Amino acid sequence: MIAVAFTMKLLPGNEEVYEKRHNEIWPELADLLKKAGIAEYHIFLDRPSGVLFAFQNLEEQNQTNRLAEEAIMKKWWAFMGDIMETNPDQSPKVTRLEKVFSL
Repeated sequence: MIAVAFTMKLLPGNEEVYEKRHNEIWPELADLLKKAGIAEYHIFLDRPSGVLFAFQNLEEQNQTNRLAEEAIMKKWWAFMGDIMETNPDQSPKVTRLEKVFSL
């Protein structure tokens, strides 16, 4: 498995909306993420700052680099774009984190 972690930023006042949308994730999007090789995907929220911490376990032979090309992924980004910081293509602004310790 390949461990990947990153942060994103939620716009103030959208905590409940973000959680609701993810609790109701579209089945076709969940299937796409799994087929791309995301074995586990966890997102944590620091409510005071709005920082989202995401952690993924990826299969060794994953295809996550192709997700941005998928129509359903672009549709999800557009759906989420009003509540979080995004790039011009509506993908979330992501800050990759460097792994410095494991136990």
